[in-house]
Amino acid sequence: MKLQIKNVTKKFKDKVAVNNFSLEFETGQCIGLIGPNGAGKSTLIKIIADILIADQGEVLLDGKKISDMKREIGYLPQYPDFFSWMTAKEILLFMGGLSGIPKKVLVKDIPVILDKVGLSKEHNKKVQTFSGGMKQRLGIAQALLHKPSLIVMDEPVSALDPIGRREVLNLIQEIKHEATILLSTHILSDAEEICERFVIMKEGVKIEDTTLAELLNRDYETVIHLEITAKDISWVQLIRKFHYVKEVELIGTRVKITMDNIQKNKNLLILNALENNVDLIKFEVGSTDSLEEIFLKMVVNS
Repeated sequence: MKLQIKNVTKKFKDKVAVNNFSLEFETGQCIGLIGPNGAGKSTLIKIIADILIADQGEVLLDGKKISDMKREIGYLPQYPDFFSWMTAKEILLFMGGLSGIPKKVLVKDIPVILDKVGLSKEHNKKVQTFSGGMKQRLGIAQALLHKPSLIVMDEPVSALDPIGRREVLNLIQEIKHEATILLSTHILSDAEEICERFVIMKEGVKIEDTTLAELLNRDYETVIHLEITAKDISWVQLIRKFHYVKEVELIGTRVKITMDNIQKNKNLLILNALENNVDLIKFEVGSTDSLEEIFLKMVVNS
């Protein structure tokens, strides 16, 4: 299947939330919709899920209007809202019924889906007893219930504690092999972990559509990334004076060094560290910027 977002614009009073946004992708991908809070990600996600209607433009799935293809779309809001007095099984029976899924199909499929999201043992527990991570996993189960080919997720882990976040990320890793996933997030490490493609938004506008490798190789300059112990911080002042060192950036105990002729001079740097009894916890030759640094340059500093 192919999703096509064509020149979509959405306004709220005088504010343009999404501005002439276009995007196209085939199924079988995991796409991260990245941007700071207020960039228009949630609005776009809701338009794709046919919850909001665009003022201009259209969204097509396999060439058909998205409103005619809702059966093929699963939607996970940032904060799934369930009836707290219902059990997980009852929630899925209720939601499945609203979607028009026959009860005999639900009775067969719900245990399988609850097992997939790690809630099989909690199927008869009331949702009011669930943690945030469990509610998100139940939300994913609800989104999977009608076996969609496209799942859109709005900030699926931003409100979770570290344990819940890890549970949901692991689950997304599993289900992305079964369906195309489009998820919005402002947590770059999550997008970097699970997405192959990145669409970056700023003030309602698409400013980038690329892969991680393309981003990291853009304006590529090789640097050395070090991690040292706190006792060795003074050594950083020493290496600033080396003739082959162009720039040194220190953040905590992490050091980023830009130098001339890195292949030759990196060995001199290692020898000097050994001579000064510096504990090198990490020594890595890599690109100048991380995904987070690139994102900050593109979105915050531009």
